[in-house]
Amino acid sequence: MMSEQELYSLLIPLADARLIVPRACIAEVVGYGAVEARDPSPSWYLGVVTWNGRELPVISFEGACGQPLPEPGRRTRIVVFYSMSGKLSGGYFGMPTQGFPQLVRVSAGVLEPGTEDFAEDSPILCQPRMINEYPLIPDLERLEEMIVLAQSQAAAV
Repeated sequence: MMSEQELYSLLIPLADARLIVPRACIAEVVGYGAVEARDPSPSWYLGVVTWNGRELPVISFEGACGQPLPEPGRRTRIVVFYSMSGKLSGGYFGMPTQGFPQLVRVSAGVLEPGTEDFAEDSPILCQPRMINEYPLIPDLERLEEMIVLAQSQAAAV
């Protein structure tokens, strides 16, 4: 008998929701430091922090979805994502979380497709049911496109 395949994933706590992403998308989780704002930029583009000797763009997922920006607190961390599209010059971007991500094993047996439709330009791909919760699956490539656009608009000013 063949066992079903599992994917190691991280549940990332946000202000009012949780994201779920494959573990392989994450480079590191670091403490929240002072983010250097870049003007002009959209409110969801929080700015940059220095990480491993490079400038790491930091964005608010909630802000990118049109929601209010959460205030950083004692438990706030920055999840460092690998660039999936290769469009980000530094190869990474960061996203504040409201605590430490939780490692989970995901298989087809624990996921049910979501029924909610999101706008085509939304940074959310879908919201499946996973046992007793409904985490969001982010569109990481869309987020990268949004970052590149914000950076190019700021550079043009």
